[in-house]
Amino acid sequence: MTEFPTLITPAGAVADGAPAWNRQRHSAMPSFRYRDVHHRVDIPVAQRDWPNARMTTAPLWVPVDLRDGNQALAEPMDPARKRRFFELLVAMGYKEIEVGYPSASQTDFDFVRLLADTPIAPPDVTVVVFTPARRDLIERTVESVRGITNEVVIHLYTATAPVWREVVLGKDRAQLRELIVAGARRVLELAGELPNARFQFSPEVFNLTEPDFALEICDAVTELWQASPHRPVTLNLPATVEVATPNIYADQIEYMHRNLARRDGVILSVHPHNDRGTGIACAELAVLAGAQRVEGCVFGNGERTGNVDIATLALNLHAQGVDPMIDFSDIDEIRRTVEHCTRLPVPERHPYVGDLVHTAFSGTHQDAIGKGMAEHRARAAAAGVPERETQWRVPYLPIDPADLGRSYDAVIRINSQSGKGGIAYMLYAEYGLNLPRRLQIDLAKRVQEHADDTGAEITAKELFALFEQAYAVPVPRITLVQWEIAEATTEIVLGVRGGELRSAHRNVGPVEALTAALAGAGHPIEILGLTQHSVGTGADSAAVSYVEYRAAGRTGWAYGRDTSVVAASLHAVMNAVNATR
Repeated sequence: MTEFPTLITPAGAVADGAPAWNRQRHSAMPSFRYRDVHHRVDIPVAQRDWPNARMTTAPLWVPVDLRDGNQALAEPMDPARKRRFFELLVAMGYKEIEVGYPSASQTDFDFVRLLADTPIAPPDVTVVVFTPARRDLIERTVESVRGITNEVVIHLYTATAPVWREVVLGKDRAQLRELIVAGARRVLELAGELPNARFQFSPEVFNLTEPDFALEICDAVTELWQASPHRPVTLNLPATVEVATPNIYADQIEYMHRNLARRDGVILSVHPHNDRGTGIACAELAVLAGAQRVEGCVFGNGERTGNVDIATLALNLHAQGVDPMIDFSDIDEIRRTVEHCTRLPVPERHPYVGDLVHTAFSGTHQDAIGKGMAEHRARAAAAGVPERETQWRVPYLPIDPADLGRSYDAVIRINSQSGKGGIAYMLYAEYGLNLPRRLQIDLAKRVQEHADDTGAEITAKELFALFEQAYAVPVPRITLVQWEIAEATTEIVLGVRGGELRSAHRNVGPVEALTAALAGAGHPIEILGLTQHSVGTGADSAAVSYVEYRAAGRTGWAYGRDTSVVAASLHAVMNAVNATR
């Protein structure tokens, strides 16, 4: 048997003399400017337990979308979006939620006060607020939580890594320790007597901080706050900028887990980022190394390449037979809400939730999946149990799409049709229509029925006719007679049963104004998603809008086209309401 020489030395350095099969030329990138993390952080771990550990229960998941994720948005969430996101997190089953940075903006402060003034947080949900170790900001933060009856965690943070100390804060280790302890003391003075308050500390950039210094600071804080099993302190250890392989982070977490004072009074938490693309691995190995709590965002939104992705982490556990303790059984509705609140799309190849993650374009994959599904159904029938109660073992699909509220049959049909007729490509190439993925799936069903009836090849012209027949209404029952936007007011005139209904709507967008007008006319409709794009350039350009809607107890799609984006969107809504009988 051929023996291949290793390319990595025990210390992690690249070996001299690459083998013949790996004679690659040097890149033009100045890699010499950077240092291996081993030279930056020396971790005194003599024995490692994490490589042999197994995850058998879910950690405490803490979404930080309303604070950390919100700070990473080009357009931070307004109060309505924040509330909708919070309600989604509660409905999914999260029991601890970081709700904001109340000293950073009035919007965040007001949202925290909303939790004090209205009962939107169930009593078993813990509310976390975030503050730097600065006296005036601590005072503002504590002020924001007074009156909240839920358990409250006041989260104090300060950067502790050498570059941050030297370049950003201008302090040595002793001075920074004094600053942190002073901040922790101020938190205790202001909130120590609140019976529902606990405390949390994060040494920001923990993963680039000297282990002995991180341990010293954390022990000083837990001593001051008198951490105990009855009133535990959360120590959150962030990989604020991911710089090393995940095993390094695991070693750092295990070192802290083994050496922290008052360990039984500490909830050990991690907050990985994804700069190297290994945030998921860092979080999983950190839990194996002793972490009990993981902060992240539902779909990984965050600065740079994002915070760690809780959906992927939780569903990874689900795929291994471990209850993730969070409900993702309607993942498309979760995605719609997150996309609405953040104004960020979830990529088609995003693990578990992307539109294409259960789609097989390869014929060999489709064949294996089809045989696996047939075998799965046969085993369920032979055992006399529902398919959802039968062990899942279908090739290429780590979990059953039905667990997430998905239909695999619908997804595979669009792929088989795309392979035969090129439905989406033909509409784009011939007519400039860039259909959303779920609309492609809906259209594919109609095309398949037409193809089955005619047995003939479908031309681009016929395909476009099928599209317009399905998603536009040539003779509407309700018409949009007129619309006008002036000074934050949208005026709508509807033609209904031979008469006209006029209404005015302030401080809402034109689509929201139209749906409100339709509801007032007795034709309620809910817009679940709106996608827009332009077609053509110059004088011949047009705008196209697609809406996914719910009305009269069913969901559907509609399409609109006009010279402006707003008009196209309004036409799409009118086509939707007229398609509802």
